Amino acid sequence: MVRLYLLRRLWDTALTILAMSMVVFVAVRVLPADPVLLLAGEYARPGELEAIRAELGLDRPIAVQYVTWLSEAAHGRLGKSIRTQREVSEIFLQRLPATVELALSALLLGLLLGLPVGIVSAVRRNTGLDRTVRVLAVTSHSTPNFFLGMLLILLFAVSLGWLPSFGMGGWRHALLPTITLSTYVISLVSRVTRASMLEVLDADYVRTARAKGLSERLVIWRHALRNALIPIITVVGLQFGNLVGGAIVTETVFAWPGIGTAAYQAILERDYPIIQAIVLYVAVGVALTNLVVDVLYSKLQPQVRFG
Repeated sequence: MVRLYLLRRLWDTALTILAMSMVVFVAVRVLPADPVLLLAGEYARPGELEAIRAELGLDRPIAVQYVTWLSEAAHGRLGKSIRTQREVSEIFLQRLPATVELALSALLLGLLLGLPVGIVSAVRRNTGLDRTVRVLAVTSHSTPNFFLGMLLILLFAVSLGWLPSFGMGGWRHALLPTITLSTYVISLVSRVTRASMLEVLDADYVRTARAKGLSERLVIWRHALRNALIPIITVVGLQFGNLVGGAIVTETVFAWPGIGTAAYQAILERDYPIIQAIVLYVAVGVALTNLVVDVLYSKLQPQVRFG
């Protein structure tokens, strides 16, 4: 049963990645501005433009370009950057560690703050603390990353001069972008944790544990939280894609040298191979993360069956 489920999920994952690659391949080609004109310059002659377009394979029908690119991608060849002529895989692998560092730091901070805040909010439901936490969660959830990032730069880098405002270096460089990227995770994890804990705190087995004389701390951490983890793990797993997507904005604001900055620059320059490769890699990562989350369900809750 487990093997059949995994095979079915892998098949669904492959179809999802294929559909995503097709959408992105077509979408980047309908963007305004011609990458050949950007590459050759404003005063290039028509013959020069056609020669560059033929060299890059952009003169062929989109369907032919897509099949060719997909065939090359299946063999691990994602092409070269139109602008720099560097291998796309080389650019991606060079930028990936910075994005992974930022995303994991934001996810870890989101869990360290979001879980206890959500638990306390559920235990002290309908109190002033609970209402304050909910207001702050909704506010941080609604605040755009670029706006929060600029506020943090203005306060801690410009006004106080405590932290650097751009670039990658030690922990001081990573602090502001990590806080910016983690606010969405903190708010979401705290709200999901609160809702899930409220549901299990009223369950019969929790009341039974209390009736046996167990301490409130033991009831919450051993009995309630374990059974409330399923939706929390789902949220954490899905946050991988959101963090990478949010990293495009956050990395741009803080000049963080990750794949988000590379994607932003590639979009400005209409560098098709880089955009396609980044979306493909991210889609694979998100799909595999969701698969791992699904498998973890059965480990945490034996009553969850593979369907």
